Amino acid sequence: MTTETPKPGDSLVRVGAILFLIGAVATVVTVAPLFLHLHRLPTPAYFVCMVMPLGFAVALAGLLTSARSQRRSAVAARG
Repeated sequence: MTTETPKPGDSLVRVGAILFLIGAVATVVTVAPLFLHLHRLPTPAYFVCMVMPLGFAVALAGLLTSARSQRRSAVAARG
């Protein structure tokens, strides 16, 4: 466990990374049957793949929030 205090946007980056990984695994699982000549998965399985770009967007929003917060604190420290 770290002693560092969580900054604004850290939780968004974590959630975004988790969503991205879920989407990446879903993409591999849905594309694999096409290459292995197996039966195609049902359509809802392909919609789970859309979680990957959503996770990317959430993580990007977290990074932008964190950067904006750091910029505000730097400007406030400067005076």
